[in-house]
Amino acid sequence: MMISHKQRSQHNFYMKEALVEANKAKDLGEVPIGAVAVYKEIIIARAHNTVEICKDPTMHAEINLIREVARVLRTSRLTGITLYVTLEPCVMCAGAIQKAKIDGLIFGAYDDKLGAVGSYYDIIRDRNYKTSMLVLGGILEQECSAIIKEFFRNKR
Repeated sequence: MMISHKQRSQHNFYMKEALVEANKAKDLGEVPIGAVAVYKEIIIARAHNTVEICKDPTMHAEINLIREVARVLRTSRLTGITLYVTLEPCVMCAGAIQKAKIDGLIFGAYDDKLGAVGSYYDIIRDRNYKTSMLVLGGILEQECSAIIKEFFRNKR
């Protein structure tokens, strides 16, 4: 998919904001994944991983973000939202994104082991789902990948 220079610039801006959230997660000892939700070109919610803090394996950045957006908009149908996340969503998160009826998913780094938006699985574009969701990966891929690699390198 070809994107214009203006679109690339916008995607980069929002992904940098998701990276701010990833750094918050890293500072808390969480896997550094961050996300932001954009509605009409405005960030309306931010989130990061809180799995360890909450002692809950479902507290991924995407799930936390979806919950916050639903609370802010007071609806379970999150049409009009574009979700930016620093790592390709897993199966759980891709399913939640699909069920929330989010219009766009933009992610940074690909996840060859657990990615569910094209790398290993492709939940979002599965032919059994009727979706027209915009999906774009690889935005600020190096930066998004580097923070995760550094986190796990320091864990060892």
